[in-house]
Order: sequence, then C-alpha cells, then structure tokens
Amino acid sequence: MLEQADHSQVAGLARFFKTGPGQYGEGDKFLGIKVPVTRGVVKECWRQTSWQDLEECISSEYHEVRLAALLTLVEIFKHDGNLRQQSVDFYLTHTAYINNWDLVDLSCYPLLGEWLLDKDRSLLYDLARSGKTIWEQRIGIVSTMTFIRHGQLEDTFAIADILLQHPHDLIHKAVGWLLRESGKRDKAALEEYLQFRYMAMPRTMLRYAIEKFPEEERRLYLMK
Repeated sequence: MLEQADHSQVAGLARFFKTGPGQYGEGDKFLGIKVPVTRGVVKECWRQTSWQDLEECISSEYHEVRLAALLTLVEIFKHDGNLRQQSVDFYLTHTAYINNWDLVDLSCYPLLGEWLLDKDRSLLYDLARSGKTIWEQRIGIVSTMTFIRHGQLEDTFAIADILLQHPHDLIHKAVGWLLRESGKRDKAALEEYLQFRYMAMPRTMLRYAIEKFPEEERRLYLMK
C-alpha cells in the first residue's frame, strides 16, 4: 500500500482533515493515498490479512493505513460469519484509533450497525451519552444509518435527542445528516420530530436535517 503514496496530496489532506494545532485532527499524518485506491488494496488483500496485521495497521500513525484496517475489518465481518463477533469486539476495543470523521463514517454502520440490527442497541446510546471522544459519540449516531435503511427510525431520533445540545460542530453535522436520511425514508416522521425541537437545534444540525425539504419549507424553519 505504501507504494501508492502521493506526497503531493499530503498538505491538502492535512488541511482538509484539520490536523493543525487545536484542531480536531491535530497531529494526524497522511501518505497522500486516495480512498478509492485504499479500497482497491483492501479488496485485493483482506483475505490474507491476519489479526496481527490489523493490530499493526489500526495503530499506525498514518491515517490511510488506519482506514485500510477498518475497511478490511468491514470485509471480514461481511464475508465471514464465524468472525463477526470477533470483528465487532476488535472494533470496539480500538476506537481510540478511529479518530476522524471519515474513519467513523466509512466503518461504523456497515459493521456495528449491521451487527446490532437484530440485537439490543443500548451500546449506541452509551456511546452517544458518555463516549470518551467525539468520535465514539459520532459512532453512536452514524451507526443508526443501517437501521434507517431498514425503515427503523426510532433509534436515530432517540440518539439525536441525546446529542441535540452537543457543543461540537462535527456532531451537529452527523446528527443533521442522519435526520436528513430519516426524512428521506419518512418525511412526516422527521417533521414530527422537528416540531418541538428545531428552534433549540444548533443551526448547522437543522440545515443538514431539512436539506431535502422544498425551499419554501426550509425558509420557514430557518426564519423562526
């Protein structure tokens, strides 16, 4: 994978993922490998990847190597029913390395969301309430994407309530995104959810949530 590095991309990625002092990705390092390239490498190699390999990759200082580990874990989970529990356990014991929004968003719902589809989902509520980082809290809400795709919106709305007054913009965006996806499945359900909450919502969260509403409806929500 390292031979795919493009150092001309590193500075731009570092800016995009906010790696400067005091920013949410502070100190992260990049190789300049684009996501489609990483996916291609994973598709070719995941069957030969050991748990020791995953351990080494998930703890890498390089963002793209951690992403490759997570995408490999998703492939293992997806294709080997005997390793699903082990994949989930590995994921949950390595959340310290799932430390940027793309790492969360590309891994949590195809793995953790799928795993919880027919199980108790209190884990996601725990992550949203008391996650050690904003990334664990983001896992809590974004994992519900799988439920939304199965027409199950209740957990998304309930976890959105937990995070409604969260101080971080990245959580506002995540909650708004999942609310928007819920509205694409059932607009009336989203409207009912927003009825007594939209005035208290962070503006970014609300804008994301109503993005697919007709322009006149969006204007009415935003002017009140």
